[in-house]
Amino acid sequence: MPSKPHFGRKKQRQRLDCYDNLEGSLAYTWDLLERGARDRRSPMHTPTVATVAADGRPSIRTVVLRGCDRTARTLRFHTDRRAAKVQHILHDPRGAVHLYDAIEKIQLRLDVRLEPMAAPDRNTVWAGTHPMSRKCYQVTTRPGEHLAHPTDVTYDAQATDDGAVHFLPIRVHIERIEWLYLAAVGHRRAEFTWTSEGLRSRWLVP
Repeated sequence: MPSKPHFGRKKQRQRLDCYDNLEGSLAYTWDLLERGARDRRSPMHTPTVATVAADGRPSIRTVVLRGCDRTARTLRFHTDRRAAKVQHILHDPRGAVHLYDAIEKIQLRLDVRLEPMAAPDRNTVWAGTHPMSRKCYQVTTRPGEHLAHPTDVTYDAQATDDGAVHFLPIRVHIERIEWLYLAAVGHRRAEFTWTSEGLRSRWLVP
């Protein structure tokens, strides 16, 4: 049986059961991502997402992991449709995601394709959001606008349909996962790549 993440523990085990097992390492990766999507205390709950701006410069930010589907091989995060990252994605859907669990000593680097979700999927996701999460989408000016004072922000629930007009979930299609496990007995690094021919798994030099 593959290892299961020991969330909440204070000390790392000496070695994971999947230490020398590619299939087990991939299964453990999905366990971490699924936990990250549903548990705000998980280190995987706030990944860093990188996009490519129109001028070719990389741009990174921390997002909240809202969904994980291992069968579809996708993740999901939410944003304001007026945010600069949306323009980046529309210009170039290629992106990267970085996650690190300091307790598990596991780093994940993902090569991804980013896709703004359209109706009706967008509407379904919006219906499942909490009322307190909707206020940030009720801002009348776009994220990143200059302010004379930090309090010069206007919220208008009626004009923004409770925030729905600005809400945009992003679907993250995973094309490659690089796994790095920092173990005291010796590190393990692996690569999982999905192509038209299927999954390719292989070990890498740590």
